[in-house]
Order: sequence, then structure tokens, then C-alpha cells
Amino acid sequence: MSPTNTGHRLLLVHAHPDDESIFTGATMARYAAEGAQVTLVTCTMGERGGIAKSYPGPEREELPHMGEEDRLTLVAKIRARELQAACAALGVTEQIYLGGAGQWRDSGVRPNHGARAFALADLDEAAEQLAAVIREAAPQVIVTYDAKGFYEHPDHIQAHRVAWRAYELACDPLRTKFYALTIPRSVLAEATGQGGPATARVLQYGAADEEVTTKIEVDAYLGAKLEAMKAHATQITVDGPNFSVLGLVSLRAFGAEYYTLLSGPGTTTAGSLGHGHEEDLFAGI
Repeated sequence: MSPTNTGHRLLLVHAHPDDESIFTGATMARYAAEGAQVTLVTCTMGERGGIAKSYPGPEREELPHMGEEDRLTLVAKIRARELQAACAALGVTEQIYLGGAGQWRDSGVRPNHGARAFALADLDEAAEQLAAVIREAAPQVIVTYDAKGFYEHPDHIQAHRVAWRAYELACDPLRTKFYALTIPRSVLAEATGQGGPATARVLQYGAADEEVTTKIEVDAYLGAKLEAMKAHATQITVDGPNFSVLGLVSLRAFGAEYYTLLSGPGTTTAGSLGHGHEEDLFAGI
């Protein structure tokens, strides 16, 4: 589908490179293809994330022998390169690092990595940085995580807090919608397909089906999502419709992505899956 310049403007706030492709990649590809302006704000460069065993890059041999600061710098460069390729696969041309590349660092699983760790960022300072981007981009729709950061990573939680504060600073709630990305537990159960303790751990991060307000059909863009995930080769391994993130969780990608409307024009009442859901993030705009 060729872009049609719909006048729609979507802004997404993600914590690290790869989050955009895993959680919202097909949505981004769909709206970009339909002619919407899609702006991705990435809060860190993912410096403290792991490197997949399957990663074929030559840097893999160098990293174990590097000092901490040199390692963080090199990983940031690799992640930036991967993110650029992922955005190209999704048709997204507007990608911004919050505060500029390297302003905030990946906090790791615990927010104890120094003053530049995003999880320890001053909320007002980071929110003002994001509010400036919002005022420039003028989105009608903002997407990020819920208050639990989907799976409780401190940077994801902080991304929600920063995005919500920026929304309060820069947006009219009667004109701009604010969504949390989510996955219904019934869909997550099908996506894992493993059974046992691993599935139980993953399912705790899904939303109750009745809490989901919005289902975006993106089957036509699933291929673009998978290509974007392949671009994040340091973290994601893709095998057909299935993907694994650093070997920690394995899921199947489906042709729909899900959201919960937290603020803005439109309904915030969800029904059973497939009934009464919004089918467009721009519904009511």
C-alpha cells in the first residue's frame, strides 16, 4: 500500500532498541504504510542488554575482553545500527533518542548503574525532553507501556511515567489519545504454547482479556515486523513466525497487536475479545 498522507500522527515511546519491533512493530508498519507520520522515541540505547549466542557479528569476540565503558559504547553503536535497520523494515523514518543519543543509559534489570541510568532520571527533566518532541510532532496518538512497564523492567516503568507526565504537559486529553501496549492473556498463552512454569511466568505479564480496549489487525504487516526483529540480531532470534529474546522467552508473532486506552477521546470500556473493541488507534480523532 502506498502512503496516502492521512494527516494521522502516531508517537511511540519505547525504552530500548528492539522493544518497538517486539511490541508494536506491525502497528508501526501499518500506519506508516497508510500514510501516517510515525515517530519513535527510544529512551536508551540498550547498552546493558545481553548479546544473543546466535549473533554473528565480529564484535562478539571483542566484547568479553573490553573494559566496562568501552563495552557499553560499542554495544550502543551496534544497537543504534540495528534500530536503524529495524525502522527501515517498518517504513518508519522518524526515530529520536530521548534527550539525544546516549543522554540516558539502559539501567539493566536493576536501576543502580549511575546517574545516567534512565530508571533514575529526574522525572520532570525527562518529561520536558519528551514534551518538546510531542509539541513538535503534534501526535493525535501516543503509545507506551502501562504503569507496570508490561514486564516490570525499570526502564519500561520509567518510560510510562515519563510519557504520562509529558502527556499532561503537552497534550489536550480531549484531542490526544494515550495508550498502553498490552497482550491479552489468552493470546499470550497461545503465543507461548510451551506449558509448564515458563508459560506461567510469561502469562503473569498479560492483561485480562476484558481490560483490552483496542485490537489492531496487522496480518498484512507481520512480515515487516519479523524483518524488523531480525534486524535486532544481538537480541532476537527469528525462526518463521517464532522468535526468542536472548533465549529467555520464546513466543509466536501473530497478526494482531493490542492496546488499552488510558486517556483521550474514545471508549475505555473493553468487552470480550473480538467484541466492542476499537479497531483503529485513531478512532474518534
